[in-house]
Amino acid sequence: MQREPHLSNAALMARRHAAVARGVGQTHEIFVSRASNAEVWDVEGRRYVDFAGGIAVLNTGHCHPQISAAVKAQVDLYSHTCFQVLAYEPYVELAERLNALAPGNFTKKSIFLSTGAEAVENAVKVARAYTRRPGVIAFTGGYHGRTMMTLGLTGKVAPYKLGFGPFPGEVFHALYPNALHGVSVDDALHSVELLFKNDIEPERVAAFILEPVQGEGGFYVAPHDFVAGLRALADRYGILLIADEVQTGAGRTGTWFACEQWPVAPDLITTAKSMAGGFPISGLVGRAEVMDAPAPGGLGGTYAGSPIGCAAALAVLEVFEAEQLLARSRTLGERLTAGLRGIAASEPAIGDVRGLGAMVAIELFEGGDLARPDAALTRNVVAEAARRGLILLSCGTYGNVIRVLVPLTASDLLVDEGLSILAASFAALR
Repeated sequence: MQREPHLSNAALMARRHAAVARGVGQTHEIFVSRASNAEVWDVEGRRYVDFAGGIAVLNTGHCHPQISAAVKAQVDLYSHTCFQVLAYEPYVELAERLNALAPGNFTKKSIFLSTGAEAVENAVKVARAYTRRPGVIAFTGGYHGRTMMTLGLTGKVAPYKLGFGPFPGEVFHALYPNALHGVSVDDALHSVELLFKNDIEPERVAAFILEPVQGEGGFYVAPHDFVAGLRALADRYGILLIADEVQTGAGRTGTWFACEQWPVAPDLITTAKSMAGGFPISGLVGRAEVMDAPAPGGLGGTYAGSPIGCAAALAVLEVFEAEQLLARSRTLGERLTAGLRGIAASEPAIGDVRGLGAMVAIELFEGGDLARPDAALTRNVVAEAARRGLILLSCGTYGNVIRVLVPLTASDLLVDEGLSILAASFAALR
């Protein structure tokens, strides 16, 4: 590809810093010119293998032709009416499809919004409306969004919560189980019981909310016995269980929703990111009687459930079926895990390789000592990989986790190329 005239990453970054508020972070000082499937080209003509996927938004890859065609067809019909004013069939069809996909042997209903944070906000609204209770219990390391309510739920201060308080009341944090760092399932469940003793009585708690696999928190998978324990507490005290599937949903973990793999069903599920292949839409699906608790007018939004987003989301579902992407997610996860363990065999800093389906990560420690998270090496590996043509993202409470969110549509050859670049990046930093 030829370099675009008069454009460079450095010049565009200078314009960005002059025009865009500094609170908007920047992982890579790279400006994209075009993208296809799991490859990206910058304005200087350089090609990159994309292991970030727009932070789990591109499970079907960049610019999937079937999704692009569906969006173009929808734009030619109508782009916006506001569903609450003039309804449209794609919204209803998408709700029907999502209701059928969600786990649980009960009738379900859905609503659609614009962002993952909106989905979480509405999950809390619905839970409070149904239970007539104010309290919400979230978990350490969890990430639920950047709005004030979702920041209150998020269990990580820097950089998300710095300078933005006070946050909404009646939000509490219990421990999330993490065997690698010494937090057992019993410890985590006991911390919930301690909240009931010390902070809020269970009869005032509307919901528990957790990610089946923590995203920003470091790709820690919720153990099944922990989820079963939460479900038991929820049932005992009339509390709802919310699965935040904004990052884990849309097939990332090998099932459409990660909570399909749980031994119990949640009452509400939030979804966004990859559900529309790069177009803005989010959703909330759950028990019909719970979802119907708010009065008419209590839910919605001007752009909520955009016709374009609905058309894209329906096309994503068709692509998943036609290309068998749920099965691909599982085999891709096995390939990634094997490749990362191969790198870990010669890199003592890699203390853990983990994940669920194709949601896979490595955690780095100084000299492999689990007491010394190595955020500096993590940053250096991510930067070195970008210099070599691989886009990665870090995450984790201590910034020492490298996560892989490559599109499920990426070929084995491209995935192996990315893994080779990652191995070379570690080797270059020894």
